[in-house]
Formats: sequence, C-alpha cells, structure tokens
Amino acid sequence: MAHNKILYICQQIMPYLPENEESQLCRQLSQAMQEHNNEIRTFMPRYGCINERRNQLHEVIRLSGMNLIINDDDHQLIIKVSSIPSARIQIYFIDNDDFFSRKAVLTSEEGKEFEDNDERMVFFARGVLETVKKLQWRPSVVHCHGWFSAIAPLYLRNMFKDDPVLCDSKIVVSLYEDSFTTPLDANLVEKLCNEGVPAEELQNLGELSYENLMRFVIDNADGVVAGSANANQTLLAYAREQGKKVLDYQSPEAEDFYDNYDRFYEELF
Repeated sequence: MAHNKILYICQQIMPYLPENEESQLCRQLSQAMQEHNNEIRTFMPRYGCINERRNQLHEVIRLSGMNLIINDDDHQLIIKVSSIPSARIQIYFIDNDDFFSRKAVLTSEEGKEFEDNDERMVFFARGVLETVKKLQWRPSVVHCHGWFSAIAPLYLRNMFKDDPVLCDSKIVVSLYEDSFTTPLDANLVEKLCNEGVPAEELQNLGELSYENLMRFVIDNADGVVAGSANANQTLLAYAREQGKKVLDYQSPEAEDFYDNYDRFYEELF
C-alpha cells in the first residue's frame, strides 16, 4: 500500500479526556496508522479540564502567536504539544483563553451546551488548518472525528481549496453516537460567510441542528466512516445516497480492524 500523510482532527483523545469509544479510537487509530508506515499529525482542542503539568503539555513557540479573527474579534492561537510515550505519537493542541480556558469540554456542569460552541468550532478548525499550513505539511487525507471538527471540511472545500498545502487532501468524516441537542447559533451562517465560505453554499443549511450540519459536512467529504455501532443511520444512508464511500462500523476486536481503515484511505484516490 502507498504511504499516506494523515491529518486527524479530533474532538477528544484519551488519555487527555476520559476513555470512551471515540477518544479511544482516535488515540489507537493515530498509533496504528503510524505503525502502518503512514505519517500522521493529530490535533485536538486544549480544553480547560486537561491538566497540562500531568500530561506534560508545552507550548510550541514557533507555531503560536497568530491572531484569528472570528466574528470581528481577534483571538490568539496558541499551539501546544504532548507525547504519548507508549504509543510513540505526538498530539497537537489548539488553545485560546477565550474559548478553552473554562474547566469543561462542550457543556456546563449542568449539561447545557455552551452558546459559543459555534465560534469555538470555527476557531478550532481554523487553528488546525493554519498550523498545518505553517508546518508546510501536505496531508493526503484529513480525517475528522466528532461534530466539533465539522467546520474543517467546509473550510477545505472553500477558503483553502486553492492552497498548495491543503488543496489535494481527501476528506473523511467519522460519525459517532455523540451529537448536540440545542441548534447552534443561527448567526454561524453569517460568520462562515465572513470566513470565506460562499453564501450560496450555505443557503440550504437551514436550522443548525446536528443532522442538518452533518449532512452539509458529508456533502463536502469524500468518505464517511461509522465510528460507532450506534452512529446516526439516517446520516449514513444520506452519505450512500450522495455517492460517498462509506466504511461500515468495524469492531475494534476484529483482526483486520486497522487494515480496513488503511484500505479505505487508499480507495479514496
């Protein structure tokens, strides 16, 4: 098999967040694809609940310091990195005091989704892609995990479509059991237009529910993966209807689990 450069954009990764189906797969997939002789870069948000000292995060000065304008406000991009010695992989973290200093992930202690999750998603996606550009590292595959990474495919297909580092990347989206219940801020459409996504691309988005957003993301993807046995079946059916390559749910206990992912990436080309 050809060796790919794979960019993983992850909502969560263990051991930095509690172990669950998604956080475990993101950690193991990064390691396994590297062991399959692929070159990888893996990113996640530096949520405020992540203990930097215990997990030995440190700032990458040469990559930090850029200001990203989100909804007319400047937000400083901080890049941190940590290693998982047992896996021999590095994890890059997107950090910013405005969006990620709170001691929570996507919801408050009461379980209420943060009202600015839309802007946090935008900052995360922009931060990852701007950092990859700065690294001059050209991924052949960009694999997005979890709905919090959902803005990245829209950027890749629009504002980064002519960028020499990112223009040729194949886009994969993994669907999990996770979702959000309260629609995102209706002004997200305007914010995305301001970011360079054409208004005509967004006119059919409608209410910013989980399913509507992910349908739009699937439209911009080359492949879709059922990361969970309980992934949204309506969205998987939609992906097939749109002619997208779909990797059905794979049991992590299966002997060919990671080989199937490797083959799926190859089939995108």
